[in-house]
Amino acid sequence: MTPAINAAKKAKIAFTVHEYAHDPACASYGLEAAEKLNIDPARVFKTLVADLGGELVVAIIPVEAMLGLKNLAKAAGSKKAAMADKALVERTTGYVLGGVSPLGQKKRLRTFIDASAQSLPTMHVSAGRRGLEIELAPADLTRLTGGTFADLRQ
Repeated sequence: MTPAINAAKKAKIAFTVHEYAHDPACASYGLEAAEKLNIDPARVFKTLVADLGGELVVAIIPVEAMLGLKNLAKAAGSKKAAMADKALVERTTGYVLGGVSPLGQKKRLRTFIDASAQSLPTMHVSAGRRGLEIELAPADLTRLTGGTFADLRQ
């Protein structure tokens, strides 16, 4: 059990956990999840943490996409955004890189979800460790994270 799965259970939402054998040599954790679970990569999202000049925020985007930092900054009402320091991400979220979940983080961060998720019946995000995904409705993810939909891709 991970904090992400516990958060979904506590919220009493419908979700499914998917597990696969993670290969440490794999370059892209998200694409690995899509391939090993035989899921369209457009339905698998990665959780990234960015720094808006002192405020950390979460960006959830499709695994095949690149985060548009200018788009994230605009959505967050900030002048600019940069990727957050890896050690700070792990300390703040309580998760290791490649297993950062938008759910059950140690400190709740403002969350932005790529608008492409809105058209999906369900989406996959990390369930809190490498090799573990949680499938849930985008509306439930938005509600649980207090997230906002925005165009975040580059």
